[in-house]
Amino acid sequence: MNTILVHSESSISAFERPHRIVLLGAGKKPGIWAVTDPRTQSASSWSTGRFLWSSLLQSSGPAVSGVACLDRCPHSVGTDVMHLFLCLQQVASLIGADPREIIFTSGATESNNIAVKGVARFYRSRKKHLITTQTEHKCVLDSCRSLEAEGFKVTYLPVQKSGIIDLQELEAAIQPDTSLVSVMTVNNEIGVKQPIAEIGRICSSKKVYFHTDAAQAVGKIPLDVNDMKIDLMSISGHKIYGPKGVGAIYIRRRPRVRVEALQSGGGQERGLRSGTVPTPLVVGMGAACEVAQQEMEYDHERISKLAERLTQKIMKSLPDVVMNGDPEQHYPGCINLSFAYVEGESLLMALKDVALSSGSACTSASLEPSYVLRAIGTDEDLAHSSIRFGIGRFTTEEEVDFTVEKCIHHVKRLREMSPLWEMVQDGIDLKSIKWTQH
Repeated sequence: MNTILVHSESSISAFERPHRIVLLGAGKKPGIWAVTDPRTQSASSWSTGRFLWSSLLQSSGPAVSGVACLDRCPHSVGTDVMHLFLCLQQVASLIGADPREIIFTSGATESNNIAVKGVARFYRSRKKHLITTQTEHKCVLDSCRSLEAEGFKVTYLPVQKSGIIDLQELEAAIQPDTSLVSVMTVNNEIGVKQPIAEIGRICSSKKVYFHTDAAQAVGKIPLDVNDMKIDLMSISGHKIYGPKGVGAIYIRRRPRVRVEALQSGGGQERGLRSGTVPTPLVVGMGAACEVAQQEMEYDHERISKLAERLTQKIMKSLPDVVMNGDPEQHYPGCINLSFAYVEGESLLMALKDVALSSGSACTSASLEPSYVLRAIGTDEDLAHSSIRFGIGRFTTEEEVDFTVEKCIHHVKRLREMSPLWEMVQDGIDLKSIKWTQH
């Protein structure tokens, strides 16, 4: 689907194919006109924002027109772009930070790399130990493994069946040479919320820096980096309906957190992230943050109702459906269900009219069962039968009902084809069977 910039509502009718249309009307605040493809219902807004929020400010001149100018330049064109640093305020306001503590990046993956590797390498002469969890995003886990190859020690904390870490285990794992604790705010596969404020207090009392990957939480639940004693936070633009390819990292100024830059260059972003800042993407992200702050309470209430509608209808109509993760400490926009006696990939193929995934979109190419589900103790057969449903700002009741109807129909159909389901219906305990290979 293409994205097209138009300057009047009358221009919209000219497009027959489905498009995302950004309306930049003169004399009024830019808005979004979205013409979606009726052939595909979307239930995957959890992984990627459904619409491209290109609500560029009217006065952003070069940012919209495509005039090339270097960021933070003293000449006239560069000066015209200086007002784009309003974006820093928009991002900072959403998390209770100072605008000077925000660094723009290409996304949460880069932000996570900067936080984990940057802190570890800066303090390596005195501290060579880090702590994270077994259910972190792959980029955090891979960053930790990379550091292990450099001689660092990493503790990977297990999680409970609920997906939440044990705070006593965390406190016991902190050593005199621990430099960083990295724990995700909201899990990207099962939607579980970690006790971030409590973790922050523990780290602060131990004088250990605390980083959280908040890509799935910023703009969706209230966050305040000072109240929660967070030292570094990773943010993604497209998770809050901003453009893809842009993100940010919050780095505390007082007490100052020192980070070793990962790349060399012109010294942009106070030397922490060299490279010209992509002004149009940054403006879009700033606008998305402002909208998210205004709509957060309404969005959360609406998404909660839609999530309850989806889960109740499915679980009332189908037996042997398990919701993965803590049902209370949970963000409602991410629902992970396991359908016993159904292969998850087969169900995804059957539900081709609905945008779903069997786990993280970042690891969807792997046929291995989700490492997050294995970490919470899910049996391998159930892990293979899990489906992640994403509900977002633009999800409608009609889309939820469509998804539920299709899901129920195809689960019943696939179970009728399953010999395991037939054995269960005959009262056979599958765990009592001793399987042999031939």
